[in-house]
This record gives sequence, structure tokens and C-alpha cells, in this order.
Amino acid sequence: MRAMAKRTRKSKAAVKSKPAPKSKRELRSKAKSKAKPEAATAKTPATDPKAAEAKTPDAKPAKPTTTISAVEMGARQREISVSEFFTKNRHLLGFDNPRKALLTCVKEAVDNALDAAEEAGILPDVLVNVEVAVADGAPPPPPSQATRFRVTVIDNGPGIVRQQIPPIFAKLLYGSKFHRLRMSRGQQGIGISAAGMYAQLTTGKPVQIISRTGARAAAHYFEVQIDTKKNEPRIVENKKIDWEHQRGTQVALEIDGRYQKGRASVDEYLEQVAIANPHVQLVYRTPEAETREYPRTIQELPPQPKEIKPHPYGIEFGILLRMLHDTRSRTLAGFLAADFSRVSSAVAQQICGTAKLSPNAKPRNVHGVDAEALYKAIQSTKIMAPPSNCISPIGEKAILHGLYKQIKGDFYTAVTRPPAVYRGNPFIIEAGLAFGRGPDQAAQTPEAPAVPLAEGEQQDDDNELARVIRYANRVPLLYQQSACATFKSVLETTWRNYGVVQSRGALPAGPMVVFVHMASVWVPFTSESKEAIADYDEIRKEIRLALQECGRRLGVFLRKRERAKGEFRRRNIFELYIEEVVEACARLKGGKFPKEKLKNQLQKIALKRTGGAKTDEILGHESGPEGLPHSIIVTPEGTEGEAPVPPGAEPSNGGPPEEPTPTKETTKAAKRKSKPSKRKKR
Repeated sequence: MRAMAKRTRKSKAAVKSKPAPKSKRELRSKAKSKAKPEAATAKTPATDPKAAEAKTPDAKPAKPTTTISAVEMGARQREISVSEFFTKNRHLLGFDNPRKALLTCVKEAVDNALDAAEEAGILPDVLVNVEVAVADGAPPPPPSQATRFRVTVIDNGPGIVRQQIPPIFAKLLYGSKFHRLRMSRGQQGIGISAAGMYAQLTTGKPVQIISRTGARAAAHYFEVQIDTKKNEPRIVENKKIDWEHQRGTQVALEIDGRYQKGRASVDEYLEQVAIANPHVQLVYRTPEAETREYPRTIQELPPQPKEIKPHPYGIEFGILLRMLHDTRSRTLAGFLAADFSRVSSAVAQQICGTAKLSPNAKPRNVHGVDAEALYKAIQSTKIMAPPSNCISPIGEKAILHGLYKQIKGDFYTAVTRPPAVYRGNPFIIEAGLAFGRGPDQAAQTPEAPAVPLAEGEQQDDDNELARVIRYANRVPLLYQQSACATFKSVLETTWRNYGVVQSRGALPAGPMVVFVHMASVWVPFTSESKEAIADYDEIRKEIRLALQECGRRLGVFLRKRERAKGEFRRRNIFELYIEEVVEACARLKGGKFPKEKLKNQLQKIALKRTGGAKTDEILGHESGPEGLPHSIIVTPEGTEGEAPVPPGAEPSNGGPPEEPTPTKETTKAAKRKSKPSKRKKR
């Protein structure tokens, strides 16, 4: 009975849930209400597809999209060659536009030539030839309108052995400098092979190489290209030829480019190379068939940098794990002392004690928590800074020679800072400064009449801003100036304190060239194209200190020059009235007074009262002109300081002697002896 009751209840509920049959009027009104929204959607289509589907239930359902299985997605995965990557992203390597690409090709070839010659202990002789490439015997267009050039660089380096020529010039990330901690121009093993890849992309022509290792060895000629899918060299031609050079390498590239003079050009790059490398003999043949020679002014190579081991402060945790696995040392203390620089056995024992690890533990067994404790112990232990013999700075003398040779000015100075460290990598900052236009240009420029200034206004007769030339490991940096730590440091320096006009947040105004060089085992560039130095606090601090020292010397020079100008004006005023005074005295004596004798006496008094003709010599010291070490001052009479002697010329009498003469020493000694006697009289 209970089951029968449940069934009856369910049946009644089902009957209630069924909708009642609608009348014809209700059906007609419902159809009209459906038709109105459809008409509205026809006039203004709905933006939401889900809403449109809800309003039109009678539409046909969309076809289901075909899905891809995980197996098919996995089958599409494949390895990407580094050559393929840089083929599509060549702007990362400095091949943004044709003008910059021409500069980059010249730069990479010249850097390789200088590195090879210096490492072999040879004074570099480099020839750079840039000419317009002509196709199908057509007449060559003007260089400014040409779009294809042939770049040839010849050096007198040690040459390259036959087996290494194809991978060096036709394989990316192949070189000898990446794994060595020593200063060099190249770092990554990309440069010259990337230039060959650009030539292959734009003209389809292979790189042509001639190399010879000695007078008795044969010269090998190669034409190579890059297999971008495998990042392997493809040899187009290989043969032995007769070559007029007894030793060296020649590289020829045919590329799409654009030649334009001015800033960030091939001409400016080679000029700056000559400034930072005065030991290089450089010859440049321009596309306009002009030959420019940059003679060698220093007849000795810079000191050869030595390879060092990594410093403990410069490694990261992952690198430490890899070194622990790859080391040949049998004990942890031996690993720390043998695989790192500046870690003695005592320091290794101290690190192990701080990390609570046994010094005799096997390095491969140190991992996980123990490895992390070892890394923290290394960072907390006081370790000596890395050695600086892995760096070869340019030096004050070479910087002065380079600036004096290429830039005309009145004052030159140079500073080399002591070695510093960033992230465990040693580096040295050098700065130089050239101020003025030179005596010749100053004589040609007439002085404008003085204009009265308002109260608080400064004289601003310099319309040009200072020029900043940046270097990293002797290589000029011509692009991305505003992103470079060097340029930011120049802007932050308060040049107004040194007598130079400067607006807020701008470069100093006036005829001035600021030279900044960073030498390091690993320069922190902002990109693979090596155009700007990354912003580290330690680097910017050293640059700022070097620039401030240059600024102080410049301020001393400018103040002394202004003082000398004031004394010269006073002397002119005295000389104007000397004639009148002599005539008046002669009239008082009835014409019997010796005029010339009185005139000479008055002129000597005026000369003495205004400081004398050689006040700068009285203030000078043995270390440099006017007491300024490592500086050069140029005057119409000659140069003072460490000015280089042009090749083939004898030292001029205007330059100061290397050692002080006995007469100067005796006069200085006499002055020192006379000073106490004056004090006693007082």
C-alpha cells in the first residue's frame, strides 16, 4: 500500500510539472517577440558571440575546431642553432642599419688584428681598405650613394694555422678568450664570424681569408660561409697561394653598407683607435681613394696581461656547484686554494670552519645544504682583492700622446686610477682631458667685443658642448652613449667648480674633449653588440673620481691663465704711461736726463710687479708644467710637459728637459736658504 501511495504521488508531481497547452494567441505573441530581437541584431550586430548564440537558438551549431595532440606538438620541437638565432636578430650584434653594419665589420676585423699582434708580442701594423664594390663591370657610384662595399683588413700578426681558419671566421661562439680571465678586446667569439654571416646574408659572398704563419710557411687562401642550421663552417675554396707578406692575416668582406662621414662613422672609429693605441701603425684608405696615416708614437707594446683564476666574490651559487663537480682536487680545502685566486690554505681552512664542513671532504660530495653553507661562508670571509696584473691599462703617457696627436688644444691631462673590483672582477678606470682650440685656431679667431653682463650672469661664449669619447679595453664605443655609465658620470660631474660653463643635467660647454677608458677582464656590456657599459656603482664611482682629478688640474690651469691675462693687461697699462713719465722727467731735468736708461728701469719694474715673463716657470715643479703631473700645455712659443716628439723630428727647445738643470736646482736652493734669513730679519 505504501509503494502504491509513493507511485501516485510521483505521478501527480509529474502531471503538475508538465506545462499546460498554450492557446494560439499566446503562440503568435511569442513568435512576434522572438522576431523583434532578431531584427535588432540584424541592424546592429552583437559584439558578444555568446549573447548572439543565446538570442538565436535556431542557428546551426559551429563546427568543432581541430585540436593538436601532445604528440604532434612534441614532434614540432627542434633545436635552434645560434647562427639561426642571430640571423633573425642581427640587430643584437650591431647590424641595425647599413651605416652601422659597415662600421661593425671594420671594428671586428681591426680588433682581432690588434689582439693577435699584441698577444704575439708584435708591434701592430694594420691596413684598412674600404672601397666601393662594383658588380658586372658597371662604373662605380660615388661613395656617398654606394650601397655595397668591400672591406679589407691586413695585419702583421702571427697568422692563423690552417685547421683553425674555417671555424674562426665561420662559426659563432668559437674563440680563445671567453674562458680566460685576462684583458682582451674580444670576449665572446662572435664578432668576425658575425660579420661574415652579415656578408653572406646581404650579398651572398663568402669571407675571403689569407693567412701565413712565417716566411718559410705557405700562405693559405680560404673562402668560407656559415651553415646557419648547424653553426658549422662551409668551405667554398681552399688553396695555397703566393703572398707578398711574410707573416700576417688578410680578411676581405663584401657587404651592403652606407658610407657617411661624421660622428659614429668608420673615420671617427679609426681616429679614436689611434688615440687609445699610440703603439699601432694604422693606415686607412677611404672609399674616396684618400689615404690617412696614423703613425706610431710609442715604440713599445703595453704590458702583457696575465691570466688569473676566478675570484670567490665573483662567482654565483650555480657556478660554484659546477666547479665543485668539475674540479680535480681531492679535498675541499685544496679545491678552494687551487681553483680560486687570493685563497691561501689558511683562508681555505677559515672558509671550511665557517661553513662547518671538513677541509678533507670530497668536493663532489658537497651539495645541497652544505654547498649553500659553503657559498655563504665564502661571501662572509674577508678575502684580498684579485690581482691587477691581468689588466693592461693604457697609461697616462700613452693617453697624453694619443690626445696630443689627434686633438688640437691648449691643455692636456690624464689620470689612471688604482685598481678596483666589481663582482669579483678587477678593473681600472683611466680618464683624459683636452681643452682649448690650439694656438693656431685661437690666433685665427678674432676676439669679439665685450658685452656688458647683467648681475649674476656668466660669460658664455662657447656654443659647442664637450665631446665624450668612451673606451672599453682600448675599443672605442660609438653608439648608445646615453645608456653608458661613462656618459652618466660625465653628466654628474660638477664642471662649474673647475671654471667650465655647464647647464644643469647637460655636458660642459666649451672646446673640451673628455676621454674615459675602462680596462677589465670582463667588461659588463649592456648588449652583445658591446656599445655601452652597464651601470654599476663601483664603476661609476671610479669614473667620477678620475674625472674630478682631471677637472681639478684643468681648474688650476684656467685660473693661472686668467691670472696671467690680468697681469699682462696691467703690464700693458704700465707701458702706456712709461713713455709719458720718461718725457716728463726729461723736461724737469732740462733735457739732460738719459731717457733710455729710465725707460729700461721702469720696464723692469713693471715686469717685476706683474709677475715677470716666466711666472709659470717659477710656479712649476719637476713633475709637470705649472705643477700639474701628467699634463701638456700648448703655447705659441712651444709645448710644456710630456709632449711626444713626432717621428723623425728632434726634440724642440720649447719642451721641458727630462731632468732639471743644475742652474734651476741652485736657484731653488738659494731661494730656500734666503727664506729663513728673511724671517729672522722680521
